[in-house]
Amino acid sequence: MKQFGSFIRKEFYHIFRDKRTVMILLGMPIVEIILFGFAITTEINNSRVAIFDPSQDVASTHIIEKIDASKYFNVTQVLNSQTEIEKAFQKGKTDLVIVFSERFNENLLHTGQAQIQLIADATDPNTATTLIGYATNIITSYQQELMGQNKVPYQIKPEVKLLYNPQMKSAYNFVPGVMGMILMLICAMMTSISIVREKEMGTMEVLLVSPMKPIYVILAKAVPYFVLSFINLMTILLLSVFVLSVPVAGSLFWLTVVSLLFILVSLSLGLLISTIAETQVAAMLISGMALMMPVMLLSGMMFPCENMPVLLQWVSHTIPAKWYIIVVKKIMIEGLPVTSALKEIGILSLMALVLIIISLKKFKNRLE
Repeated sequence: MKQFGSFIRKEFYHIFRDKRTVMILLGMPIVEIILFGFAITTEINNSRVAIFDPSQDVASTHIIEKIDASKYFNVTQVLNSQTEIEKAFQKGKTDLVIVFSERFNENLLHTGQAQIQLIADATDPNTATTLIGYATNIITSYQQELMGQNKVPYQIKPEVKLLYNPQMKSAYNFVPGVMGMILMLICAMMTSISIVREKEMGTMEVLLVSPMKPIYVILAKAVPYFVLSFINLMTILLLSVFVLSVPVAGSLFWLTVVSLLFILVSLSLGLLISTIAETQVAAMLISGMALMMPVMLLSGMMFPCENMPVLLQWVSHTIPAKWYIIVVKKIMIEGLPVTSALKEIGILSLMALVLIIISLKKFKNRLE
């Protein structure tokens, strides 16, 4: 039994000697329960609502107040004309637009009927359906209040309009997310494992003391994954258009350029992971925690980031895939010009620059 106990102590010493492994073993459950507990939710709160109300009467004002008082909505914008409706969606300032008919209260009192139009961005069909359902319930509640007070069969008819994806195809939502996840995992995870494999086998030092400059050795490891990711990008786009019937509504050229920028960011991230990990197993674990799980949960691929706690929303800002998915939706799905995505492109460019500088500097220092 003493020998058995000695072996157990040795194994504990071996585990606790590697601080990174201990952090992964003890930290991963905490991170996962927080992410899964707060990020995964089907309830949508504090959605941005824009109002176009040409009548501005008692009934429309009452409905707007009920919508703004709901935990599901925040009235953030009042539109002055119908031409501003699509611009509000293109600029990403609203999730739902509510349009009241002219003489709304007058029509309701005299004819017993009035119309409201609910306009939603259907690039995410689940979110659009949920928002329309919330708004319809509030309108129905107001209608029942009127009928209870005046004993008159009032009828408010919500007319639903879905932008960008009127067929409500789920492919319009998951194709951008899948593009971001595949490119991130192939570039970052595979690059980090490839470089760590050389370090683990002791051959990286041999390569770095060869006549070729170290930077070229590193680039030579990254270029194949850059090419493979580009091939995967073209494959995804072809399958999306010809199999899933998701057209490229915007510029294919700019979509490709932004994708190449995202690939560069992912390669730099893989290089950074390779400076932290000493073994392939450690690289896989770090990649799983730092890439796969956050990309799936915090990039907006599966669940809207706006529904998450403020802290997780700030964390999501550091995930490159989030900004790439936003750009893909704007250019590919909504057909907007590249100028509408300058903010996201600027953030990705800054991430690429910072990651390249940090990862190359740390990589050189670790192998000296």
